[in-house]
Amino acid sequence: MSRDRLFLLEAGFTDDQHPGDAFVCPDGLPIEGLLASAPEQAARLEVHRLPFPRPRAAVVAVLDEAHQSLPVLVFGDEPPAPADAQSLGALRFVTDTRRILALLAERHGFPKVH
Repeated sequence: MSRDRLFLLEAGFTDDQHPGDAFVCPDGLPIEGLLASAPEQAARLEVHRLPFPRPRAAVVAVLDEAHQSLPVLVFGDEPPAPADAQSLGALRFVTDTRRILALLAERHGFPKVH
């Protein structure tokens, strides 16, 4: 049985277009906060933090070159993926930050966003 996989940009990533600066992803930051606030629930996920440059081999290996934008939550076997998930072959996934936060609460017991 495979677990849900969450792919995020690593905090403090660099961008060659802005030498000397470090960045955080504004879409991934709320998810990182949720993961940090509930380490027991976070341990139930397979979390991958990736560098900024493309291609992002870890995501390409799971999805494909056209679906490397982060964050992305790729669903495992159980529970079933929600009806609004995107599909790529047999894989189901979501990319919207607010939806990822809601699904982490629904599927893994994280606190809900108020």
